[in-house]
Amino acid sequence: MITFVLGGNKSGKSDYALNLLQQYAGPAVFLATGRARDLSFRKQISDHRERRDPGLPVIEVGWDLPRALQEATSNYKTILVDSLDFWLFLAMQEQCDEDMQQALLAVLETVRHANILLVSCEIGLTPLPSSAEARAFLKKLGRLNQAVAAVADEAYLVVAGLPLTLKKAENGN
Repeated sequence: MITFVLGGNKSGKSDYALNLLQQYAGPAVFLATGRARDLSFRKQISDHRERRDPGLPVIEVGWDLPRALQEATSNYKTILVDSLDFWLFLAMQEQCDEDMQQALLAVLETVRHANILLVSCEIGLTPLPSSAEARAFLKKLGRLNQAVAAVADEAYLVVAGLPLTLKKAENGN
C-alpha cells in the first residue's frame, strides 16, 4: 500500500503521516531526507525528532532515496519517507534528479509487499517564484507529486492539521 501525504509548509503533514504509520503492524522505519544547513532547519529537524516515537529507527538518506527505499523494504514492513521535496532538492544539486525520479517511481511501481508512506510539500498553491531556479524546482516537484499520486493507493492533502482525502484505496484499507 502506498500512501501519499501532501501539504504546505507547517501544515501538519508530517504529524499526520506519523499517525498513519502507527496504524500499521510490524517493524517500521523512518527515511529522513532533510539535512540541516542552517540553524532554523536544524531546529525544525529537532522538533520532528521530539514528536516521533524514540523506538522508531531513523535512516538519513541522501539523494539516492530509491536505493535506500528498496533496501528498507527487505527489512521493514512499513516505511515512512519524509520528505520528497527536500530529496528532490538534493538530487537537483547533484544533477541526478531525472534519473532518481525515474528510479523512485520504478521502486514504487514494483514494491507491493510493504506499506510506504511518502510526504511531500504541495507548493503549487504558492505565488510564482521570481527566480528561474525556484521556478524549475516548482515545476519538477509538481510533476513528481503528480507521478507519485498516480501510483499511490491513497493520497491526502493536509491543511491546518486537517487531512482531506484526495484518493482512497478501492478495497477500503
